[in-house]
Amino acid sequence: MVFDCGSVEVNGVRLGCRETGDPSGTPVVLLHGSGSSARTWDRFAARLAGLGYRAIAVDLRGHATSSRSRDYSLASLRDDVLSLLELRSLRDAVLIGHSVGAHAALAASLKAPERISQLVLEDLAAPPRRSGRLGGSGGSGSVKVNPLQVLNAITSIFGGSRDYDLRAVGSILRQLTRPDAQWWERLGEVSHPTLVLSGGPTSCIPPARLTEVATAIPGARLATIPVGHRVHSLAPAEFAATVLPFLAADSVSHGLDRRAA
Repeated sequence: MVFDCGSVEVNGVRLGCRETGDPSGTPVVLLHGSGSSARTWDRFAARLAGLGYRAIAVDLRGHATSSRSRDYSLASLRDDVLSLLELRSLRDAVLIGHSVGAHAALAASLKAPERISQLVLEDLAAPPRRSGRLGGSGGSGSVKVNPLQVLNAITSIFGGSRDYDLRAVGSILRQLTRPDAQWWERLGEVSHPTLVLSGGPTSCIPPARLTEVATAIPGARLATIPVGHRVHSLAPAEFAATVLPFLAADSVSHGLDRRAA
């Protein structure tokens, strides 16, 4: 599979991109998690291309081939995604994100819903609703994501090597472990077909929290592949078998809804 590797300038930073598939196909933007890179999606992007999609995997700012920055706010990650969609004139795009990439995808869908058709949120880095001690029931209010556990998972992605700005990862983790009641309140505004995918009990993201997310998003579907946080890497066949039928079924439904409108 041939990947067209390039970059786009958005919001004062350069974002590296890896693209494959039919340029006229439905665009699928793939967003990795903290400490990873666009290359993590190569295997799945090839599957998408084989089905006629246009797959565009992006290096988040501060990661891999993208520029380093002074600003690693979650809002900046969201705005980078939206600027990419605008620069590439992409509409009705599917956003598939892992961890913080899923957080950015969800935020983008809330800010510019007209540009997006479907969401896949793989082990979404959902913040806690309120402060609480580690341990407990696993609900969104009583358990925080353990930053050390997440950092260890990130380090394992590259076997100890580092192709990212450590400040980016540190900043993202600090933001995601802060309680954010407003984030939870806005889940009811999500208007796109959404698949929430959990990595199960061995993941650093509590499954009970993702269950609450799926319940809060109107019509969202919840699936679990119990292999840990990096589902698409650790169980690529199961990931594809879960995500691809969702995309196919809801893309047909979305097209019918548009024609009816």
